[in-house]
Amino acid sequence: MTATELIEFWIARLEAEQARLIETGQDAPAMTSQGRLVRTTGGLHLYEFIVPGEVRLPIDLPVSLIPADDTDTTEGIILRQTGQSLLVQLVDHLGSEVPSGTLVPDQVGLIGTATARLKDILAKPDLYHLGPTERLAALLQMPIGEVETFSANSSVFTTLWSDDRALRRQRLGSLAMDLVRANKRILLLSPGHDDSDELVGMVGRTMKAGGLNPRTWVTRYELPLVSQAAGLDLHELSFEAQMQQFYAKSQGDKATLKQKYDRFRELTPFLAQKDAKQKDLDEVRLLEWRLVTQFRELQVKLAGVDTTLKEFETLPLFQRLAMQTVGKNVESLKQYRTLYQTQMDRLDSEIDVAKGRIQQLVPEAAVPRGQRAECEELKEHLAKLGGTKKVRELLAAEENPNRQAFVQNRRLVVATPTRVATDPLFSRVRFDV
Repeated sequence: MTATELIEFWIARLEAEQARLIETGQDAPAMTSQGRLVRTTGGLHLYEFIVPGEVRLPIDLPVSLIPADDTDTTEGIILRQTGQSLLVQLVDHLGSEVPSGTLVPDQVGLIGTATARLKDILAKPDLYHLGPTERLAALLQMPIGEVETFSANSSVFTTLWSDDRALRRQRLGSLAMDLVRANKRILLLSPGHDDSDELVGMVGRTMKAGGLNPRTWVTRYELPLVSQAAGLDLHELSFEAQMQQFYAKSQGDKATLKQKYDRFRELTPFLAQKDAKQKDLDEVRLLEWRLVTQFRELQVKLAGVDTTLKEFETLPLFQRLAMQTVGKNVESLKQYRTLYQTQMDRLDSEIDVAKGRIQQLVPEAAVPRGQRAECEELKEHLAKLGGTKKVRELLAAEENPNRQAFVQNRRLVVATPTRVATDPLFSRVRFDV
């Protein structure tokens, strides 16, 4: 039997089962009582309900719960049934106690989802690698006795047979750790959620002993039924808790980024105004320097005129005649002196105005210590993130947890076959093993 034939066989079998369930109406509602909240992780809530003794519901069965007080209906899945006790994972919080309610199972919908998934695989064969499945299909055709002695070891298909459950799981943990170190993405399936908890604890302990942090590499897809296994806190390894922690940190980083962006927006116009004032200050200081230079030149000229007037009568006749030739005599020198003094008085008043303006601009152009360096640091940080436009887009984007991207960052995902077959997340994630 090829992989395609195996998929077609199960499609036909599931469609027949779906038709039988519709005809017999086995999705009958069941009454619940004594509901209590076990724990809440992220956006999921684990509740325990008591159902009548004749009610038997399989794990991973999607259900709708209608509280007795006619509040909004919530959705969930069955995680475990022990006698009359039923553990249900719900997406809505119903309070610490739910005295009574109605549980509506949806086996028809579950089978329909699995059938649609298998049909999608056949319709898009290029998106799937069915090579390992070919070997699995051959294994499924073997008698039970031959299966237990069958052995295959490769990078894509490995069997571990042992009557000792502890030894078998120990070898499985070592194999998983080796594959994680080889950067393989692993899907670890177990028949039930209790087994998933045990496997997560065992693999996590093995990885921890090998120097790897299980919280970085391992995730338990649904809520764990117990708080600890093999000495490890399963809450830290649950997918929902890891998602919550990751996005809580992401929101914290986003809040920090918003503070930095707001501070940058506050400092930018402030420093731009200071730069404009500094430019004005530089221009006024340059003007003052020019005025002072002209004033000093006039002082030198005025001093020369005063010296000439004082010594004019004692100058040699030939020198006085030479000065008169170029228009310099006592009367003209006095006129020069008056002109120079007038220009100096005007320059002196302009210098006073410039000094007053400088005194006014100095505090206006002054930048508090550290603010310019702070602005440059913020500018560099925002530039590394793609610039202010990109930062605005990041801040404006709504929080929408990307479950697919998150689960792809984990190297070992522990789940049950039904969840893998019916949860849309697994249809978009590829695994190496």
